Amino acid sequence: MFPKPKSVLLPNTYAYESEPMVKPTGFREYDARWLFGKEINLMGIQALGMGLGALLAELGARQEIVTGHDFRGYSSSIKYALISGLLASGCKVHDIGLCMTPMAYFAQFELDVPCVAMVTASHNDNGWTGVKMGANRPLTFGPDEMIRLKEIVLNAEFSNKAGGSYQFHHNFPARYIADLTKRPKLKRKLKVVVACGNGTAGAFAPQVMEAIGCEVIPLDTELDHTFPRYNPNPEDMQMLHAIRDAVLAHRADVGLGFDGDGDRCGVVDNTGEEIFADKVGVMLARDMSALYRNAQFVVDVKSTGLFVTDPVLQKQGATTTYWKTGHSYMKRRTNELGALAGFEKSGHFFFNAPIGRGYDDGLVSAIAVCDMLDRAPGNSMSDLKDALPKTWSSPTMSPHCADETKYGVVDRVVKHFETAKAVGESVAGQPIRDLVTVNGVRVTVEDGSWGLVRASSNKPELVVVVESPVSEQRMRDMFEAMDVVLRTHPEVGAYNQTI
Repeated sequence: MFPKPKSVLLPNTYAYESEPMVKPTGFREYDARWLFGKEINLMGIQALGMGLGALLAELGARQEIVTGHDFRGYSSSIKYALISGLLASGCKVHDIGLCMTPMAYFAQFELDVPCVAMVTASHNDNGWTGVKMGANRPLTFGPDEMIRLKEIVLNAEFSNKAGGSYQFHHNFPARYIADLTKRPKLKRKLKVVVACGNGTAGAFAPQVMEAIGCEVIPLDTELDHTFPRYNPNPEDMQMLHAIRDAVLAHRADVGLGFDGDGDRCGVVDNTGEEIFADKVGVMLARDMSALYRNAQFVVDVKSTGLFVTDPVLQKQGATTTYWKTGHSYMKRRTNELGALAGFEKSGHFFFNAPIGRGYDDGLVSAIAVCDMLDRAPGNSMSDLKDALPKTWSSPTMSPHCADETKYGVVDRVVKHFETAKAVGESVAGQPIRDLVTVNGVRVTVEDGSWGLVRASSNKPELVVVVESPVSEQRMRDMFEAMDVVLRTHPEVGAYNQTI
């Protein structure tokens, strides 16, 4: 009998090498993330694999699964430990090797396999590991599946059986690249900075962008799991500034930055100015709704209010629904509504047919940006950005808050603003016009300025975003109003960055 995992074991001890360790907080809302060695060990990963196999059987899914791993120094070891657990549970495993997360999603369609388990910590710092899982393409697990998986693993409710098998698919990335590039080349010759932060996308992104007709300026595309310059995260200002410098030095038309596992894309315009992903989403929505009348979009609660107020989108009959932040939530909602696309401020974009298959893929997003420029001859990326109504937006700010306390803090913040609205209390000097509470709380005041507080789904942090259509000062006023409330909770620590 396989033992129940322990939540804490000390490395370099007999127990650590002989028993599974799985910290319960690693089971997040829609995927799994742990600090490898401190919060989970290889036997714990094996237990995760057995638990996942048991859950797939419980869900009635065919026990056949795609797996791959990102480019971190320990990811392949973690993947093989996961595979050993999946095999023990009776799964047929299709291993596509080193890959980006969207390649694993693509493999579900290409190989006709229902389930996926991608070993990646996405954009998290080195030391983190994790698994993105699904049993119903193109969707990934949500809270119900993750809660049940946690129960199975922590209680060792495994149903291991014979019949597991393993197949390695040699050079599978070539099939993915061929799928993305079997299309007409761009008519407009675009000079594009392709930045990968030495992460997994560096092995594939330059080749794809060249194949569709771009002149590629590679930036940090050499694979190096120490991430020597910066963490591959296109929301991180250090990465965006590096892209800016390369765009200006090479006079590029656009800079495209990919995160550690290649499912997100960040954009810097031809003047070197970073464009937050929600604004890129508005630009793409304008382009797409001109081609597809009455287009429907889904955006997350962190995103700009322009999706509702932009006169061009209104004129073209586009409609937008705000939904919970998180790639699984957004994927599922975009799929449920049959929306043309979903846009998340973090840079996860979800394109349904005829553009994509419904899952998030940074390269599909990058191609969509290039197609948009191709359909706008004479216009630069900055021209398209400047054509949007002006708003002042913050970056995504992330004050530290422990996993064990962050949801309780957010619940209390939500209640604070619900009470403030009920009694007519002002926020940043104005009455509250609207509250959205599907994911934390988004507070919009009378002049359209808004602030959001929610719990991060994959790190011990809160998430704070503010925006104003009026002025930079009003944006700062909203930040101060949100921060004053947060500072009443001693569990909330320092920000990673502020405005």
